Amino acid sequence: MSDLKELLSLLEKFRDERDWGQFHDSKNLALALSIEAAELNELFLWKKESDSESVDKERLREELADVFAYAIMLAGRHGLDVSEIVKEKIEKNARKYPVEQSKGRSNKYKDLNT
Repeated sequence: MSDLKELLSLLEKFRDERDWGQFHDSKNLALALSIEAAELNELFLWKKESDSESVDKERLREELADVFAYAIMLAGRHGLDVSEIVKEKIEKNARKYPVEQSKGRSNKYKDLNT
């Protein structure tokens, strides 16, 4: 079993033991993911760029875990393999952002030739 499938299994077991599956429809999982991502962003809010690397590591771990957990559960709800969809996205982005046009640049793909 892959690590991600094992995590999904552990998350679903945790959820099912508490009868929380009734609340974990796609809409609510997506909202929870967004809220947890906002809590992650809050760790960096109002920090100077130079201070942003010294964020509280324990809080960072907890917020990232929440973000990953909801993303994994949402993918699982739709039968999506997280490893597969991330690899596909990397391939798609490689085509949109060719190294020779995008290296060292932060331009959006449609603005690479400018």
